[in-house]
Amino acid sequence: MQLGSIHVHPVKGGRSVSLEAAELSREGLLGDRRWMLVDADGKFVTQRQMPALARLEAEMTEDGLILVFGETGERFVPFPDGSERLTARIWRDAVDVALADPETQGAIARWFGRDLRLVYQDRVERLADPDFAPDESPVSLADGYPILIATTASLRDLNSRLVYDGLDPVPMSRFRPNLVIDEAEAWREDGWSAIRIGGVVLDLVKPCARCTVTTVDQMDGAFAGEEPLRILRETRMSADRRVPGVLFGWNAVPRGEGRLDVGDRVEVLATHERDIVRG
Repeated sequence: MQLGSIHVHPVKGGRSVSLEAAELSREGLLGDRRWMLVDADGKFVTQRQMPALARLEAEMTEDGLILVFGETGERFVPFPDGSERLTARIWRDAVDVALADPETQGAIARWFGRDLRLVYQDRVERLADPDFAPDESPVSLADGYPILIATTASLRDLNSRLVYDGLDPVPMSRFRPNLVIDEAEAWREDGWSAIRIGGVVLDLVKPCARCTVTTVDQMDGAFAGEEPLRILRETRMSADRRVPGVLFGWNAVPRGEGRLDVGDRVEVLATHERDIVRG
């Protein structure tokens, strides 16, 4: 098996960026989900509430981001100096973040037609859920864990079922993974506990329950029907009460740091025999 592709999402919920190589730290890939939009109450905003966020492109630079939103605007956003801050809410977590400059806030509000603010995680003090992750596992502004892993074989199997039903296949971008593994057998990742990619070991700690973001067209930024959630409900319902819903992909926690390159060898180090989906 090998690492087929690497993806980061500079702004949480925004369009992904594909890379040939990336630096991996314990909180995730460098540049992944360190920026985020929040509403007037400081609550995080994602494609669940605002699918148009998928149209927000971000280019990472040494000094910040270049944001592009369709034909309506382009803006360079410098890293904030941290003097203006707020407490943002992601699920049950309260996260101390820095506010982007006022001009950027105005541009974001105009682009989306909502009272939104762009924030940056300049201090990685948030921790992944200790019920699944090792103690004191840092995490970015991702939903819950540093890395999301998927395999092309599992997507191929899922799409074969959609095509059998006379429906269009869905791209991997609907699932917004960080690392995509090639040459695995479909759904074999359900039995992996730990893998090595290149020189870095990652623990697969929790299957990923999927939501309506998987039904958002990642190019158009609009809901596109009920797939793939419908087919996942037929084939991939969770057998674990702690992870309700349908499953695709795995949340992972790195044991250390290192560089990842597309084409790196992937080796399974440990497995388990738990029932992940209902039989």
